[in-house]
Amino acid sequence: MKITFLGTGTSQGVPVIGCTCAVCQSLDFRDKRLRTSVYVEVDGQHLVFDTGPDFRQQMLRERISRLDAVIFTHEHKDHTAGLDDVRAFNFRQKKEMPLYGHARVLAQLQREFAYAFGEMKYPGAPLLALHEISNTPFSIGGVELQPIEVFHYKLPVFGFRIGDFTYITDTNAIPETEKEKIRGSKVLVLDALQQQPHISHFTLQEAIAVAQELQAEQTYLIHISHRMGLHQDVSRQLPPGIALAWDGLKLVL
Repeated sequence: MKITFLGTGTSQGVPVIGCTCAVCQSLDFRDKRLRTSVYVEVDGQHLVFDTGPDFRQQMLRERISRLDAVIFTHEHKDHTAGLDDVRAFNFRQKKEMPLYGHARVLAQLQREFAYAFGEMKYPGAPLLALHEISNTPFSIGGVELQPIEVFHYKLPVFGFRIGDFTYITDTNAIPETEKEKIRGSKVLVLDALQQQPHISHFTLQEAIAVAQELQAEQTYLIHISHRMGLHQDVSRQLPPGIALAWDGLKLVL
């Protein structure tokens, strides 16, 4: 399994428009964060989790030429806004793009991208095939995915486990029953927005506590805002086995 972090930033990305803080002005490439998404290559399948506003830029940067499915964690715009750009894969692969998500998420995609689902579709509109999922395992091309239901304040969000890899974004609460699905992961990817309290995201210290409880061999933190601090400074404070992810980071499991 090969994992590529397409983006590791929060909804505004880093740098934030108009901001002159040290993080937004940083020249360290690890402080440049597109909206959160990850690309997973496993057993012949090429999967993307979420298509945020930077989807096109991420595909170009990583020179990705194949995509077999998109899996949505939830319906917030920073995780869906780039969906139209899957058209490039429609044209290359000459087939519809399968989209997997909760019924609530698929319904919102149909509203926001109505032109792609109407009976009288414009010829260049993306070709999309909807697949509803629930909190039970499902497979894509023989690859099994285990949903993990977490909460983003009061909004249910799906994390996912594939083999030894668990990916969880946008959360500040993981029910005990769902934690059991995570235990034993070699790599855990986990939301950690900033160091100050937030209504719907784990803080850095909260994420560290969850990571230490779940005892993955390695935890990478994502959905990071400019309020987290400089990558270099924060990294020095982290316990062994926990690290800030960065855009373009690649792992092999």
